[in-house]
Amino acid sequence: SYTIDMGPLGPGWKESPQPFSCSIEDPTKQTKFKGIKTYISYRVTPSHTGRPVYRRYKHFDWLYNRLLHKFTVISVPHLPEKQATGRFEEDFIEKRKRRLILWMNHMTSHPVLSQYEGFEHFLMCADDKQWKLGKRRAEKDEMVGAHFMLTLQIPNEHQDLQDVEERVDSFKSFAKKMDDSVMQLTHVASELVRKHLGGFRKEFQRLGNAFQSISQAFMLDPPHSSEALNNAISH
Repeated sequence: SYTIDMGPLGPGWKESPQPFSCSIEDPTKQTKFKGIKTYISYRVTPSHTGRPVYRRYKHFDWLYNRLLHKFTVISVPHLPEKQATGRFEEDFIEKRKRRLILWMNHMTSHPVLSQYEGFEHFLMCADDKQWKLGKRRAEKDEMVGAHFMLTLQIPNEHQDLQDVEERVDSFKSFAKKMDDSVMQLTHVASELVRKHLGGFRKEFQRLGNAFQSISQAFMLDPPHSSEALNNAISH
């Protein structure tokens, strides 16, 4: 079960009784089926056990989909995207590892997601046979969707109906405004990226050349020139 506490700012998830962190390290290329299948494995070490397990991206993807299926009322951040080509290039592997670390940090710091049995299985199971059993058990979990609400321990305090309705309406307005604003920001940022990769790039190159010219002009007057300033301008 998952507990909801009533705090000074309203209801919220009860903090995890045993907070922990988890490291993701040492991405290593592995093979199976006599070299036919190649993949990258990561050493995943939870702080509360200290025992590493080794996981592929497909294991992270399985966990992500279980979380989406189980916790429909909780926002679960996306995993780094799949990629068909260039998966074994060092730059891609390093970027994916950094993004998996950010994703894992969110999971371990969340008071509900961090206590999910499927997550615990992902972090602790090192035996292939036990992994398959736990995987099937998580996939047969019936307390998903609306049934997840049956697992909640709610506050005993009496709630004023009008106050609850006002809180819900306020959050509804906030959620819509936030959604619209994030979409707008994403659109504007994408447009700026496109422009900076295109026409703006040439304009900034012209601006850089102009600053370079000023630096060269200052260098023609050695007695009064500042080397630090020239270096800053021409950098």
